[in-house]
Amino acid sequence: MKDVVKGYLAAIVSAVTFGMIPLFMIPIKQQNFSVDAALFYRFISTSILIVAYLIYRKESLRVTPREGFLLVVLGLLYAVSAEFLFLAYDLLSPGIASTIFFMYPLIVALILGFFFKETIALPTVIALFIVLIGVFFLSVKDIANFSINYIGACISLLGAFTYAIYMLIVNKSNISASGIKISFYSTLFSSLYFLLKLFFTGRTLPIPELKMAGLLVGFGVITTLLSIITLVYAIRMIGSTPTAIIGVAEPVVAVAISIWIFHEEEFTFNLFLGVCLIIIGVMIDILKPKKRKTA
Repeated sequence: MKDVVKGYLAAIVSAVTFGMIPLFMIPIKQQNFSVDAALFYRFISTSILIVAYLIYRKESLRVTPREGFLLVVLGLLYAVSAEFLFLAYDLLSPGIASTIFFMYPLIVALILGFFFKETIALPTVIALFIVLIGVFFLSVKDIANFSINYIGACISLLGAFTYAIYMLIVNKSNISASGIKISFYSTLFSSLYFLLKLFFTGRTLPIPELKMAGLLVGFGVITTLLSIITLVYAIRMIGSTPTAIIGVAEPVVAVAISIWIFHEEEFTFNLFLGVCLIIIGVMIDILKPKKRKTA
């Protein structure tokens, strides 16, 4: 029971910290700093901090060839999902892009149901539908005059799909490496992806000024280090679907940042209703009866 409680707490921390992405990404984009460079610094700063911790604990970095391959895949998936989300930021407001991205719980649940033949409990199904309706209200300012950039929406949805696959691999691949070690290799290979992208597109890696460096480190530590470690822990403790559903609290944080800090959204009844529905959906999944394990 204690592990389940810790798993849910980890999922909540992961959701809140990942939802804080606009807090860092909006000012970074406002200063016209390269998105690829920003994402490189985000992931490399995280991987450096994690490897320092692993060395301090004298934990071996050795992995099997199979695990090495899976960790490369995880790093690429994490990088590409981030890239899709920030491409969507150019076409949609941060709040709308984030809410569409955070539809990934539906993708996780559908893949588990169709391809892994996992039975999805009725409360989880109800929670998924309530969350989906909540995301819809968060995304639409005026139902009577529905308007959205469909290219931006598709790009954000591609990010959601990529992130869902990341979560499923962590859950289903039986990697023996610790969660912290998975986080290290995921962020390391993500940073290499963006570094190679800069190189092959003929661009140089800009050296950030002090204020920008602070933003980039905060971007890495809060939205990546804390988020990814607690995410891996939560998935292992409570599974992909509950973690994914709790993760839909992320757009609540993202929209709140857009409204009250950057004033890029208006607080409307639709936004209020969407937030309430998402919270209700999350609580239904958290409070549903758990299956007892038999000896």
